[in-house]
This record gives sequence, structure tokens and C-alpha cells, in this order.
Amino acid sequence: MRHRIAGKQLNVHSNHRRAMLRNLAAALFEHGRIETTMAKAKAVQPFVERLITIALKGDLAARRRLESRLTDRRLFAWVADPNVPDEKKRNDFFDLPDASEITFNRYGELKSSPRLVQHLMTKVAPLFKDRDGGYTRIVKLGNRRLGDGTDLVMLELVGREEGSQVSGSGSRRRRIAQGRTAYASQLLGGGASATAVADDAETTAPEAVTEVAEPAPETAEDASATETTGEDEKA
Repeated sequence: MRHRIAGKQLNVHSNHRRAMLRNLAAALFEHGRIETTMAKAKAVQPFVERLITIALKGDLAARRRLESRLTDRRLFAWVADPNVPDEKKRNDFFDLPDASEITFNRYGELKSSPRLVQHLMTKVAPLFKDRDGGYTRIVKLGNRRLGDGTDLVMLELVGREEGSQVSGSGSRRRRIAQGRTAYASQLLGGGASATAVADDAETTAPEAVTEVAEPAPETAEDASATETTGEDEKA
């Protein structure tokens, strides 16, 4: 029986599992979203949200707790890497550091760049200062990994995402909703034009009635016919 055993084992040893969760969390804090399997995403999601909750306190005790749970490594080496194309040097969640702030030694090793714990407390945690939990979400991508065919998902920070799905196949429910919204917009547009036509008709109607109500001028023949009709009635 699995009494007093919490969490998923992921079929690896405890040291391997601990290092894997730390690396996944560091990659999520660096890029804002990561692509992984469903099992790993569900395993690292509570770990990540607990770290963000600790970082929101912002004091020295919180920093020490984060350093005990994370490997405080350097980040954003790819920002200053000339081999990485410029279109990939972007982030939708927070501002990236300037390439001049990232330096390498003569052997090509990373020498100076923002550190993980500092980045978590100053860049990531302020995004959720007005949010009580639920800092991440899991999005199914609709494709499978080559080899074992397991489902791939996107684990990302919430607040700056776009749409209900980041990639993968489109949603039929969303397409139907968008069609209904477009049809309602067309109906509202036609109703507005009909109302405008009705208002124009109301403004022009009194003038037409006034023109019809004016009596036509009498001619000499009409006047003589009226006098003859009056004499016959007296007789």
C-alpha cells in the first residue's frame, strides 16, 4: 500500500526526479512556457506554483527557501548567442535582459547573466501579485511524441497567453461561437440601418402630409359650377 507516499514517481529514482523537476521549473521561469509530457507537467505544476507563492513574500527568508529548493543557476545565455535567430529571441511574459549584460569567458562559458532566484523574485513573481494561486495552466497540443507516442502538452504561465489554445488543432466549439458572433453582428448592423431609415421616414412624413393637405386653387369653371349648384338647392 502507498500510505504516506505523495506525488508521482515518474519511474525514476528520487535524485533523478528532484533534478528533473528543478530543471523543468527553471526552464518555465526562463521562457514562460515549456513543452513536455502530461505526466511531467502535472508533476511539476504544484512545485512551480509553490515556488511562486514563496517568491511573492519577497523577504530574505523567502530567498533562502527558494535557494534550498532550486539550483540557483545563470539564465538567458541564448539571448547573446549569435547562433540563435533573432525571431526566437523574444518572450511574451517579461522583458529580456540586454545582450551586453551577458558575458562569456575566453572558453565560451557563461560568465555573467541574471540568476534564477533573483529573476524569479523580481520578474516572475510580480506578474501574480494580484492573483491568489493558479499561476500556470496546461494546454493539450494535440500531437504525440515520436517513439512512445505519449501526449505532448504546453505548460505556461497565465496572464499573457492568447486564445484557448497555443497551437495544435483548432477548436470546433470556438469556431461555432465565432460564427454566431459574426452572424449576430450582421443582424445588429441590419437593424441599425432599418432604424435609421425609419427615423428618416418619420422626419420627412409631416412635410408630405402638409403638402397634400393644402387645397388646390379654384378655376373659373369650378367657381361657376359651385354657384349653379347653390341656386338649384335654393330652388
